[in-house]
Amino acid sequence: MKLIVTGHGGFVGRHFRSRFGGNPFEDKEGAPDLRDAERVRSAVGVLEPEAVLHLAAQSSVAASFEDPEATFAVNFSGTLHLLQALSAEGFRGSFVYAGSADVYGRLPETDLPAKEMQPLRPRSPYAVSKVAAEALCYEWSQRQNFRVVLTRPFTQIGPRQAPRFAVADFARQIVEIRNGRRAPVLTTGDLDVTRDFTDVRDTISAYYELLKSGENGEVYNICSGRERSLRSLVEEMLQIAGVEAEIQTSTARLRPAEQRRMVGDAGKIREHVGWQPEIPLTTTLTDILQAAEGPENEQ
Repeated sequence: MKLIVTGHGGFVGRHFRSRFGGNPFEDKEGAPDLRDAERVRSAVGVLEPEAVLHLAAQSSVAASFEDPEATFAVNFSGTLHLLQALSAEGFRGSFVYAGSADVYGRLPETDLPAKEMQPLRPRSPYAVSKVAAEALCYEWSQRQNFRVVLTRPFTQIGPRQAPRFAVADFARQIVEIRNGRRAPVLTTGDLDVTRDFTDVRDTISAYYELLKSGENGEVYNICSGRERSLRSLVEEMLQIAGVEAEIQTSTARLRPAEQRRMVGDAGKIREHVGWQPEIPLTTTLTDILQAAEGPENEQ
């Protein structure tokens, strides 16, 4: 199938295209700004896709508080422009929307693991924009002649992730300590929170399977179904790297009222398309550390 990938230059997009291919979402002038409806329509017309993986987004929670209007313009209006362009060009293929598990908000521990049918309680402009775009995609699935599949990926990690993300930042610090470029002190936030971590290379496999056979209008968690603390990941990375370091908590990295525990239920995607994560966490962390030795990581 002739596949286009929006956000093809980002962390997930680069991993996806390196494994599964797909055309970058571009017209004659390069990648269009999703806020520009005419450029989006032009790109769709030029590419004539048979399938679309929609990864492009303003993905920073912090930036969404600083400029919520820009976040909505990209995440909601940009998605609308893409859907409108596809409809106008007679698209009849499959469309997978990359949402976020942030839409669940702060769940009580009795509601874990998070399931797709739970109420959504977004707690940032970013999460609200994802809820809105997800609702838009569902509405589109009910009245258009193409298949629309929604996803909620949980915490994604892997090689070449930007150091503004916690695990990538810890890897960078550990490598600097090992190479003598930094004192043996690892600066962190709260390491006792738990998250559901998935290797990005498993996540892209989920997207590919959903492009092929995800059900129209359905939403799927993409997660491991396992709960792990950040502390356990840091300790394992230190062990893999053969580094001893003092762990120092920075108040600047603490997030008030942060969700203490988070884990998802992956039963639906496993049942519908047979996907489950395959890459062991130790492999993921080893590869992240190795990549941290190289050039600047992806955004």
